[in-house]
Amino acid sequence: MFKHAQLETVKAWIENPAHRSMPLHLRIQRAVRELILNGTLGVGRPLPASRGLATSLGVSRDTVEAAYTQLQLEGFIERHVGVGSFVSQRAKRSTRRLAPRKSTGAEAIRLSQRGTAIFESGGLREFSFPRPFAPGVPETRSFPLPTWERLQRQILKEYDSHALAHSPPQGTERLRRAIADYVSLERGARATAERVLVLTSSQQALTLCATVLLDAGDGICVEDPGYPGARKAFEAAGLRCAPVPLDDQGMLVDRLDVIGKDAKAVSLTPSHQFPTGSTLSLERRLAAIEWAHRKRAWILEDDYDSEFHYAGKPTACVQGLDAQERTIYIGTFTKSMFPGLRIAYMVLPAPLVEPMTVARTLLDGHSATLAQLTLARFMEGGHFGAHVRAMRNVYVERRDTLVRLVRKYLGDYVEPCVPVGGLQMQCVLTCDIREELAVAAAAKAGVDLLGLTPLHASRRDRAGFLMGFAAYSPREMEIAVRKLRDVLRALAQRK
Repeated sequence: MFKHAQLETVKAWIENPAHRSMPLHLRIQRAVRELILNGTLGVGRPLPASRGLATSLGVSRDTVEAAYTQLQLEGFIERHVGVGSFVSQRAKRSTRRLAPRKSTGAEAIRLSQRGTAIFESGGLREFSFPRPFAPGVPETRSFPLPTWERLQRQILKEYDSHALAHSPPQGTERLRRAIADYVSLERGARATAERVLVLTSSQQALTLCATVLLDAGDGICVEDPGYPGARKAFEAAGLRCAPVPLDDQGMLVDRLDVIGKDAKAVSLTPSHQFPTGSTLSLERRLAAIEWAHRKRAWILEDDYDSEFHYAGKPTACVQGLDAQERTIYIGTFTKSMFPGLRIAYMVLPAPLVEPMTVARTLLDGHSATLAQLTLARFMEGGHFGAHVRAMRNVYVERRDTLVRLVRKYLGDYVEPCVPVGGLQMQCVLTCDIREELAVAAAAKAGVDLLGLTPLHASRRDRAGFLMGFAAYSPREMEIAVRKLRDVLRALAQRK
């Protein structure tokens, strides 16, 4: 029979709310197994008879029998008719190997240098259930879901179970062709289906570029301020990030030879610089191409939300201007469609397609086939273009609404920097409220902001925050701006 303490341990384990999803016999089996693994029940120790344990636990004998049978199958106990059940000799090695060590408190899990750097970077913050004003979040409530569902049914009917199989690691040919046609027409890219690599995210694309094209210790020029996900991907790969300052025309490309004299790549967001929203001028695009050609370096062009440009036609992408083919074009459907789609892509120089595809197989292998084929049909049928055009009109109205609300309610505290495109607006603090206090207090009040200071790699920081506007109705924005006004007013009064 179990000792009282052992019986109470089993009861506590099976009554733990965290284990309630398991069938009762499995809870009993796991509880007894734990007693064996931690050495509480030693080798050769008899177990209670199934009838007796059932009575003690208030369960049926069949339940205990099922638990004992599983323990016997796994080799933890031996059962002999007329004799009873005992902890197996085969469990001896397991108990010796798996028994938990007593921690001295000084021990810590040892990570690699790369793992430590990744952990200490804090990773990336995702707004899974966004509240105003989480940046970079598109409107999803008005997405044409019935159309998407109809097209998905058509794909399943056309491809049958093949739509549920593995995709080629480069991506389905149908989606690659649709992407190539789109970026060639709309962004002026030099693209063919053979040069497109379908991925899960632009973050994955940046990681691939950092690990396939550059070695640890190599330098890469980055925008300052800039997208933190790019900088963290490069640093995680062991690269040295050289921050290059900006002005209202984007990165100061003429500084590349000085700041990045030994750099082997430059990372750009030329259509809508993150976070300032500026557009890289044509002269600087051409200068960046000339620098990459002269240095035999790479340009990583992250065109993350170029569809949403609100003042005239967007400038042609750098990749389409680069006859030397030193530019890698990165695009994503996260902003133009919906975040849960998890489809992005790169347009690569022909010699890089195979190396990048092979490297991709070591990450997640491939993107979901059904989603790829549905997206391809969505694009082929003109639905993607129609959706982007509709959202562009919605977003420019929401941007203008947010500008008006900020000037009306927050004019004593911040100055809005009206962007020509994108899904968020930069606001610079004009008072002496500390940025981190404003962001933290706003979060407590139900308002999500992204501070500007962490986006700077150097000390040339500009206090303020980003306010996303794309996913929120005018009414939602007004309520949130009023909350933010109250937060900032309270912080100002503490001075």
